[in-house]
Amino acid sequence: MRIARFAKGGDVAYGVVGEAQADGAGAGQPVAGVGGLTVIAELRGHPFGPGKGSVQFTGATYPLGDLRLLAPVLPSKVVAVGGNYAEHAREMGAEPVPGVNSEPVLFLKPSTAVVGHGEQIAYPVKLTQRVDYEGELAVIIGRLCREVPAAQAAEVIFGYTCANDVTARDLQARDGQWTRAKGFDTFCPLGPWIETDVDPADLQLTTSVNGEIRQRARTSELLYDVPALVEYVSTVMTLLPGDVLLTGTPAGVGPLEDGDEVSVTIEHIGSLTNTVVSRD
Repeated sequence: MRIARFAKGGDVAYGVVGEAQADGAGAGQPVAGVGGLTVIAELRGHPFGPGKGSVQFTGATYPLGDLRLLAPVLPSKVVAVGGNYAEHAREMGAEPVPGVNSEPVLFLKPSTAVVGHGEQIAYPVKLTQRVDYEGELAVIIGRLCREVPAAQAAEVIFGYTCANDVTARDLQARDGQWTRAKGFDTFCPLGPWIETDVDPADLQLTTSVNGEIRQRARTSELLYDVPALVEYVSTVMTLLPGDVLLTGTPAGVGPLEDGDEVSVTIEHIGSLTNTVVSRD
């Protein structure tokens, strides 16, 4: 199931993305189909709310093209993993050594960095001379949890979405830690929606800039897979419903320029597209 967060007029709501039923049956609930109109069936309540009965269809259905998609979650925190694809670690000058004595490298992006599909990435041209794209698979946490064994990670995951861990590469090198480089407003696009029914073990991920593919990898290449990351992160900090875990970017990162259109596409999930604009 694909869960989207959207704006229509002055209202914000969640809904289920699907294909319109030809006969209008189903109280506005979309069904999978071929060649149909993509719609969002509005939900009443919050998908992260308590209890199975807390979310219901309102009966209202809107064509996707009439709505503005928002970031699918407003997380309390975005926890990200560095160097989780071997070739990317090497292109950044590090030699990956996964094993008994190695651990994932964690960093945080502020919630204020989050934007949605179709929103602009603001390039702070007075503060940095290089802003890079980093396409990633994002994990959306579904319930409060800590110290989750890898074998039980699926129980606390709500779903998955596409992410772009936008990075001021020169500031990352200059500062020696990554808070400023990763933390600018708009530096964490997420979307277009949450896919709740997908196996993250072996999905194709591509990142393109102006239609040219720059990154291509499969999530089976992750040095630390999704269950291992959930276990590791949840031993460090409590995770809350809606928190986001970025799993790392593959090789092929590179600079963005004013006017570029960057898209992160993940198999069975969708495509996240944003345009870069200069910020004075």
